[in-house]
Amino acid sequence: MTFNLSKRIEQIPESVFTTMSRLAVENNAVNLGQGFPDFNGPDWLIEEVFNAMKQGKNQYAPSIGILTLRKNISQLYRSIYDINWSFENEIIVTTGATEALFSAIHSIINEGDEVIIFEPFYDSYIYDVLLANGVPKFVTLHKPDFSFRVDRFEKAITDKTKLIILNNPHNPTGKVYSFEELKIISDLAIKHNLIVISDEVYEFLTYDNVNHIPISTLPGMKNRTITISSAGKTFGFTGWKIGWACANKEFIKGIHSIRQWTTFAVNTPCQHAIAYGLTKINEYLPDFRKLYQAKRDFIIKELKDSLFAPTIPYGSYFIMVDIPQSKNDMELAIELVKDYKVATIPPSVFYSISDEGKSMLRLCFAKQDHTLKSGIKRLKEYKI
Repeated sequence: MTFNLSKRIEQIPESVFTTMSRLAVENNAVNLGQGFPDFNGPDWLIEEVFNAMKQGKNQYAPSIGILTLRKNISQLYRSIYDINWSFENEIIVTTGATEALFSAIHSIINEGDEVIIFEPFYDSYIYDVLLANGVPKFVTLHKPDFSFRVDRFEKAITDKTKLIILNNPHNPTGKVYSFEELKIISDLAIKHNLIVISDEVYEFLTYDNVNHIPISTLPGMKNRTITISSAGKTFGFTGWKIGWACANKEFIKGIHSIRQWTTFAVNTPCQHAIAYGLTKINEYLPDFRKLYQAKRDFIIKELKDSLFAPTIPYGSYFIMVDIPQSKNDMELAIELVKDYKVATIPPSVFYSISDEGKSMLRLCFAKQDHTLKSGIKRLKEYKI
């Protein structure tokens, strides 16, 4: 017996992450493709979840998030960025940043509205827009420094444009937008009265003393920006799915209107743990950054002796590498996972108008040292 499913899902393929992870398992490969750590975050935060459970904090939380967490998110942004988000009506806790993105996009976009997305993109963006019956428009971040061309950006804006989606620090390239780049984006957003969704889940993971600048801190941007972040990335517990959005109260009301009929509430004991974790953020971040700086530096150093030339990332835990010109990314990724037992991500699926992705692979270095060493050893074994 067969059934006709919704036509909207016909435009949604299987995620490349699902495909490559399946191939990694089938081929017993070292997985440098999966975009999450293969080790735990801090033990003291695990204890906080357990304590919350034992204290009976196990029922539905308020749909907008527990008060303590919203207060601590507000304090976090005030102390680090000097930006004030009211915990009462300008912050909402979501089931990870991915749900915040889905709910935000669906609360903004009407059929036919155009959305500017910088490519390579986190693939959730394009499918959220398509599911909302919006029209994605793309601006390429070009190699080698993944900068955008202002004239192409301006040309992409039409009278149908409603939203810009920004990812900073950027997945998959590791780019951190400069103040000058953010100023260009903000000036055009203000000029054309556009909304900006700024996905900043890697905001605390930058390298070489590069600072992350939230676009909401630029003049005229706070009221038109929805800032999205994630405790999963900051504390290394992606499976807890604790994210949030900060925005003006009308945007937050719209996000809540969508999420109350999907996930409704977020994991209660994990919210209490993250609320506590944010009070320790200043003590936690130095070691967190030191850990990932060492991993980034190690993979860059080791890859220089391979056929995969690294592009230095200044944020996130991803690195893009150039591949031999005789191959494209998809066929090489399949060859590597099957013949060399190392899984990577072919990034051409994160592009729509440019072929640059075919010349690279994406690696994730959020891995234990032995995983990194084993994966890099196998990459070094690759010969044309």
